[in-house]
Amino acid sequence: MSTELAVAVPVGEILADELNDRGWTQAEFAEILDRPAQFVSEIVSGKKEITRESATQIAAALKTSPEMWLKIQDKYYLWRHAQDERSQGQLNDVRLRARLKDLAPISVLRQRGIIQGETPSEQARELEHLYNLDNIFSDPAILVAARRSKADEHVSGTQLAWIACVRQRAEELEVGTYDRAALEELAANLTRLIKEPADFIRLPGLFAEVGVRLVFVEAFPGSKMDGCAFLLGDGSPVIGISGRGKRFDKVLFTVLHEVAHIILGHLDDEKYIIDDQGESPTLGAEGPANDQAADWVLPAPLPAVPARINQPWLMSVASSLGIHPIVLIGRLQNDGRIPWKSTLVKNAPSVLAELKKW
Repeated sequence: MSTELAVAVPVGEILADELNDRGWTQAEFAEILDRPAQFVSEIVSGKKEITRESATQIAAALKTSPEMWLKIQDKYYLWRHAQDERSQGQLNDVRLRARLKDLAPISVLRQRGIIQGETPSEQARELEHLYNLDNIFSDPAILVAARRSKADEHVSGTQLAWIACVRQRAEELEVGTYDRAALEELAANLTRLIKEPADFIRLPGLFAEVGVRLVFVEAFPGSKMDGCAFLLGDGSPVIGISGRGKRFDKVLFTVLHEVAHIILGHLDDEKYIIDDQGESPTLGAEGPANDQAADWVLPAPLPAVPARINQPWLMSVASSLGIHPIVLIGRLQNDGRIPWKSTLVKNAPSVLAELKKW
């Protein structure tokens, strides 16, 4: 017999037809299988399912394959399942929960009060609003942009959610007209303007004056997201930082790094720049941005660095450059002149408290 059926039919009906074609009664077929007559009767009536064992016996008797009988049975049960509204509703919930899992760390967003819905449907509506989606199964703009730039680029749900939170806050800010030259001048002087943790409170205002929205969204748990840069619909730049690392110099360098992406024109090629040290390769050219940011960190060349660097030398040089000593230490650590676990970084200032006041 043919193993392909155009429509789903109960396997018992197919078996009954096969027996009729051969002129066998159900009792006779039961004898062939060495099974009780009730066994065959219940399969034909749909009260009993064909198992792998019984499929092999039926196939041996009818010169067919076990797979054929199991396939017919599964096709029918799947068809019947698809007609059940309650079952389909449950499957839709499964699809929705899986989609939410792909798009965002829902538990983190709920903990932070960004999403408050209890049910998947409520959470989906809130995520649609956060991501500017008409439908939760549509792709967020950053995914579309990433795939257009690099077909194999992976953007995680954590990255998506963090950047969406940055964008949401950025859209609430009012800034001046974007001035590229003024932004570059600000970057070149930033380490001399921001010399104490308390000065970090001034940063959003300084950037607003040159038309850039600077936003802080604290890093999500387990994430290694440092920062991002992108353009709003009107073409104005946005910089987002997570404060990961918390240390004065690290956070300040992240800000300069994102500025470098903007000044170097990387947003002309990439809609979004994502700086993440953990989840995926960064979108954007990192080498040039790092080099430019490093040039801005120190406003003048360093004097000869002694073989043994001590606190008095650091304080003296930092004072002459007009920068915080930890900025100098951070630069020397990156250059390999000071170990990462040096006692010189003991009590390095954190700026997390200041960032939370933005």
